[in-house]
Amino acid sequence: MNPITVQAFLFDMDGTLIDSIAVVDRVLRDFSAKYGLDPDEVSARAHGRPLIDNMIHYLGDNELARKEAELFTQIELSTLDGVVALPGAAEILSILPDAAWALVTSASRELALRRMQAVGLPLPSTLITADDVQQGKPHPQPYLLAAQKLGVPIEHCLVLEDAPAGIQAGLASGARVLVVNDHADVEGLAVHGVCRLSEVEVVAGEGGFEVRPPFGVR
Repeated sequence: MNPITVQAFLFDMDGTLIDSIAVVDRVLRDFSAKYGLDPDEVSARAHGRPLIDNMIHYLGDNELARKEAELFTQIELSTLDGVVALPGAAEILSILPDAAWALVTSASRELALRRMQAVGLPLPSTLITADDVQQGKPHPQPYLLAAQKLGVPIEHCLVLEDAPAGIQAGLASGARVLVVNDHADVEGLAVHGVCRLSEVEVVAGEGGFEVRPPFGVR
């Protein structure tokens, strides 16, 4: 896979910079058991999507869905044990100036702040959360808004994602997409490559940043 040059990086949070899967899966399985749902199907659909969208999908657009979303949020906010930075996250963020990257997450703003601070990762000036958009991933709005706030054309941005909903959002936005989950199914999708974040090399240059995924990525 050939290197590419980009001007800005748009990072997903959970599963890309942070490993929170144990916490999220535990809460999703409790929710699935409560409503007699298939926990594997719920888990597969939920990752990368805004919480309220998932609750409405399973419970309908009603007060029950909003109450469950609030309960889910409170559990996540109070459960930070086991949430850790993924290998390579601190290293890649340490070389990027604030104006060259954004955090784009389906989590709430409060949860994003708590998790990033809990694992010791820096917070950028441009933070797009579920609270900032009308349409969450897989809609491209979160990534388009991030690029707009950075002042960088979306086609000169690189989205780093792990979940199907986020990958779809990145591609739909017109950005280049690097999948940092070597288990992701990207068959037929025009992603730049698939690898682990720790394997990505970023080199600053005059025209932006050269991104060098490892040889052999799909």
